[in-house]
Order: sequence, then C-alpha cells, then structure tokens
Amino acid sequence: MKIWHFSEQAYHPAWGEPAGLRVNFPQYHCDPVEAGQLLNRYLDEYCLADELGLNIMVNEHHATATCMSTSVMTTLAILARETSKARLLALGIPLANRANPMRVAEEVALADCLSGGRIEMGLVKGVPLEVIVSNRQPTQFMDRFWEAHDLIIAAMSNLGETFSWEGEHYHIRTSALWPRPVQQPHPPVWGTASSASSARMYGARGYTCATFLSGAVARSVFTGYRDAYIEAFGKQPSADRLGYLAVVACASDRKEAYRRAEEMRKYFLAAPRFDAPFRNVMGFNPVEANLRALTAGASAMRPRLRNGEPLGPDASVEDYVSAQLMFVGTPDDVYEQLAQFNVDVGGFGNLLMMGQAGELSHADTADSLTLIAKEVAPRLAEMPDVSPLEVRYEGVG
Repeated sequence: MKIWHFSEQAYHPAWGEPAGLRVNFPQYHCDPVEAGQLLNRYLDEYCLADELGLNIMVNEHHATATCMSTSVMTTLAILARETSKARLLALGIPLANRANPMRVAEEVALADCLSGGRIEMGLVKGVPLEVIVSNRQPTQFMDRFWEAHDLIIAAMSNLGETFSWEGEHYHIRTSALWPRPVQQPHPPVWGTASSASSARMYGARGYTCATFLSGAVARSVFTGYRDAYIEAFGKQPSADRLGYLAVVACASDRKEAYRRAEEMRKYFLAAPRFDAPFRNVMGFNPVEANLRALTAGASAMRPRLRNGEPLGPDASVEDYVSAQLMFVGTPDDVYEQLAQFNVDVGGFGNLLMMGQAGELSHADTADSLTLIAKEVAPRLAEMPDVSPLEVRYEGVG
C-alpha cells in the first residue's frame, strides 16, 4: 500500500466566524500575510513528506476558508520543482468548471516536465456548490466532463500534426500541446467516486479510482469498480487501482494521538458549513443521486457509522475511528486499524492520508508524518494482498 500525504491547506483562523465558510464567505476575513504564511507552511509539510518517502496529493476548491488551494496544478508545479522523489497526484482538476480543456492539458504537461514525469492526473466532476463560483451551466456536467477528458487524452497522446476538435461542447480550430508530457501517452489517470455506479465508469477504463471519507460505503464503491474492470479486462484489478481518503493522526503515545485527532476533527465541522441553496444546485446531480438524498433526508450529507447511522456534530474522535473515517493512535494502532479496513473493503492500494487537517499545528503534523513514514508505511508496503471475497462486516453499501 502506498501513502499519499494530503492537506486541504485551510485558512482555519477564520473558522471562528459564525457564517458559512464557502461560496459567500466575505474575503475580508482573510489576512493575506497570514494566508501566505500558512500556504508556505503547508508546502514545507509536503516537502517533508517527499523527504520521508511518502507521495503527495493536492486538491482544489474555490471561494472558501476550508481550502486555499485554488489551483491544483499551480501547487503541483511548485512541488514539481521543490521535491525529487514523490509521485504528485492532482485529485482533482474539476473539468466541467473549466472553459477550455486544452489549458488543463497544458498545465498538466508543464508540471510533468518540471517533475521529470511524476504527475498523476486526477480528473473530477467537482462539487455542486462551486458551480455558482465557476458560473458554468449546471446541467450536462458529465457530458462536458467526458468530452473534456477525451480532448485532454487526445492532446497528450497526439504525435502527429496539429489537430482540431469539433465536439458537442468544445470547439478548437487548431492546437498543439507544448510542452508534451514526459509520461507517454499521458500521465496516469485517477477519478473519484462515492457510489458503485460512478466507480464503474473508472473501472471500465482501467483508471485508478478513489473514494473519500466514505467509511463502510467504500466496500460497494470498490465492488462496483472491480465488477466493471473484470467486464472490461477479464481479470481482477490490482489493489493499486483503488484508493481511500481518510484523516490519520499518529503519535508515540495514544493519548497524544487522540489530542491531535481532536484538532483534526474540526475539519469535519468546518467543511459542511455552507448555505442550503448551494448543496444541490438544480441540474447538477443525476436523478438517482437526488432520489438517494431524498430517501435519506437531511442526513444524506453527513458521514456515517458502519451501521448506517449519520455522525452528528457532537460525534467524538472515537466515533470517527469506529466509522473508519479517521485512523488514530500509536503506529501499531494505526497499522492495525488500516489492516482491518483493508480486509473489510476487499483490499485497496492507496491511502490518501489527510496528515494535516483542521487546526493541527506544524510541529504535530511533522511528528505524525515522520512516525507514519518510519513505522507504518514499511508495514503497509509489505501487507499481503486481500481477496475481495474476504469482506467481513455487514454495513452500508
């Protein structure tokens, strides 16, 4: 199992404000000098991850104090220069929010050249609340997504003359990709899924698929992926085609680990703080997703325990560990929790680790990363593969 260090690079000093933190949160709450200090601190932690032998994941969000990384490829271009070993995962690039997919291809290719061929290209739909910010049409998002995907892959793979593109949503008279990516025909492609049906789209293409903070639901997501992969390729996918994102807090002492986890738990309270009209912009989600949300009621947006009950705002760190959204404790504790989760979901090969979240300090983050890299990562790398048939518990999904 590979570990990827990740942080949403939050501006947590503004979290004490009573308003929602996304879309319509006034920018005067941001002190740009303090923001710059935090951003440089987060870059230092990414560089530490590289020194420790961990890989790196970066995402992007917009108009929010919960994530200051507004351009995943800008951050990765910096890290391409500042790091030397880590694979650099962009997860992700919200394609349907971008007016010109060729710009995405150019940015990824540039960073791939800077890094010497270490970029992993995560292409995602994005989240409904940011449709407002992007000023894009919320309907036909997935149609635009897959056409943009096809255009990007065609541009990166092209070894002939300049090319044109006449699609339903994108029209390019003539273009050539300069520079070309080092990795040919293109960097590895990742996607994200929160249900078995969305995972199938990536399984059918053989791309790496990750699910975020989904707990027991990860089992059905991974099953959907495997089924589609087998249909397309006639064999089981390897574990490195699947990834899971969770918050991880580690310390030499269990009590200290839980104190750190309490600082990180604040992420779960901040991320959902946005106004109701932005939660489900009309036309963005498919009918099936809206039906599931209506059936589950208001709790559909909340993380869940393994028995399906939603985690409320008063949920403890222990509750999040039980729900397998956080892995917390000494290196032995963290390894054992991850090993059990690996069995529960039938195996996965990429831990997308929020090694920094909430208000966790730089010193605590650095110590936790060091312990994980030295005492957990080697054991995960040697952990035997698990058959999907070994799924044990009964849960949601």
